[in-house]
Amino acid sequence: MKKSLLFAFLLGTAMTATAQRNANREHPITDALIPTAKQVEWQKLETYAFIHFGLNTFNDKEWGYGNTDVKTFNPTNLDCEQWAKTLVAAGMKGVILTAKHHDGFCLWPTHTTDYCIRNTPYKNGEGDLVGELSKACKKYGLKFGVYLSPWDRNQASYGSPYYVKFYHRQLTELLSNYGELFEVWFDGANGGDGWYGGAEEKRTIDRRNYYNFPRIFEIVDSLQPKATVFGDGGPGCRWVGNENGFAGETCWSMIPANTVFPGFKNYKQLQYGWEDGNQWTPAECDVSIRPGWFYHESEDGKVKSVDDLCDLYYRSVGHNATMLLNFPVDKNGLIHPVDSANAVNFHKKIQQELAVDLLKGVTPKVDSQQGKNGRKNITDGNYDTFWASKKVKGASIEFQLGKAKQISRLMLQEYIPLGQRVKAFSVYYLQGKEWVKLNPNEETTTIGYKRILRFDEITTNGIRVVFDDAKGCPVINSVSAY
Repeated sequence: MKKSLLFAFLLGTAMTATAQRNANREHPITDALIPTAKQVEWQKLETYAFIHFGLNTFNDKEWGYGNTDVKTFNPTNLDCEQWAKTLVAAGMKGVILTAKHHDGFCLWPTHTTDYCIRNTPYKNGEGDLVGELSKACKKYGLKFGVYLSPWDRNQASYGSPYYVKFYHRQLTELLSNYGELFEVWFDGANGGDGWYGGAEEKRTIDRRNYYNFPRIFEIVDSLQPKATVFGDGGPGCRWVGNENGFAGETCWSMIPANTVFPGFKNYKQLQYGWEDGNQWTPAECDVSIRPGWFYHESEDGKVKSVDDLCDLYYRSVGHNATMLLNFPVDKNGLIHPVDSANAVNFHKKIQQELAVDLLKGVTPKVDSQQGKNGRKNITDGNYDTFWASKKVKGASIEFQLGKAKQISRLMLQEYIPLGQRVKAFSVYYLQGKEWVKLNPNEETTTIGYKRILRFDEITTNGIRVVFDDAKGCPVINSVSAY
């Protein structure tokens, strides 16, 4: 389909302030905040995996103290290809490996410490789990990322200036030797009791300044320019404020710059974001498929069900966030069969529920539009096209389906390269000749990259979406019904 003149103009100039001022002369967006191209591509991944595996796995711990004997790490059947194949079948687009957790044990043969895989029985000290998983990801088409805990309960130097340099060296190793990374993950748990080389004491650090995060971000940008940086406050993407896997029904992609940091007291606000935030930092929903992040045999009967995982998908991806699903690899070095089955069947169920878009190819009626082809863009299946209204409040899109159809899901997407604008919307459906307001049993406020509404099945031949309030004229990529 030919792109409209408006699309060509806006897309080509979206990264400049001038474009934001000129994009809509009638209702100028002078302060519209927009994501980087890297952030847009990151959000399109939607679902990807976490892997927690290490000394904790073999010692039935969640947070190792830092004094566990490295010789206890000894998986006999470890198979990173089994991980990769499982994750692909579960619909995951990438995987982030916990290269070092708080206990300080490193899954690669680092030159910074002896507390690493080199001194374990695994492959007689010749193993490199980071390298093995990176290779498997390349083979099966998964993106690869790493988690390097800033907190280290093993290192005697933790809390001193020396440790900061030590940590930067570890980060440099990981970012230099394992190919392209899509995400680098920094945990918010920092400081507390630990072994610390035998000191066995509690150490407190300035979480905001101790690690020299500006320098860390420089290292990431220089060595892995395509990687999105995760942290409590980003800058690439943010913690959602819980480890339960859901974002708020209202979920803005913005936060206030230089405000959120590890230990931020108003962390629950991260579920919702800030409407007036000045830093584009969308939410990532991290959650484990089991109660714990590391494998515990006692939790084999506590794996999240298919329905549980589907619910979390709709409350994460469907609430303008991404879903980071953790798989605790077991003592054999494999993803447990129950975890695998539930994750794969979850993916199949979501695919089934969103298989047939009842609005595909239907040209809707709109109250107004900028450009000639805007309304056709809503259902063309192309992310690089959109419809833009001339109104800020009260803009509407109406679909006539011809004959009655059963609908229980509605998906809306803003064209986020031009910002997140919608503050409130309503959905109506035709019941006979009368438009009836839909009650999806949740707030219909923000949309962002993707908003999916679930509701009791309705039978209708017409759907109308009204944008009740917005920060500027709505710019909508798509509306779909299932």
